[in-house]
Amino acid sequence: MRTISHPPIEEVDLVSVLHALSDPVRLDVVGQLADGCELPCGAINGKVSKSTLSHHLKVLRDAGVTHMRVTGTKRMVSLRDEELGQRFPGLLESVLRCKQAA
Repeated sequence: MRTISHPPIEEVDLVSVLHALSDPVRLDVVGQLADGCELPCGAINGKVSKSTLSHHLKVLRDAGVTHMRVTGTKRMVSLRDEELGQRFPGLLESVLRCKQAA
């Protein structure tokens, strides 16, 4: 099985995070994970094809926004909200609040 890489939180930069959050599909994925839950990739409703959703999940992971772990045959995705909150205080909350207001 291939190893899933994640950037260390100290290497996550604001530009990458904001770019990852700038896409409506990725922002919707973050919204689905915002309550602290961990979801299998197949349970995430991206309203796009599986391959496109896979790409969006990779962008979020590479930017340091999400964490993915393998359990059996499933890939579980969660938000790195605590780590991001320490690195960029209030960022995710602000972005999600703006998303809900729109």
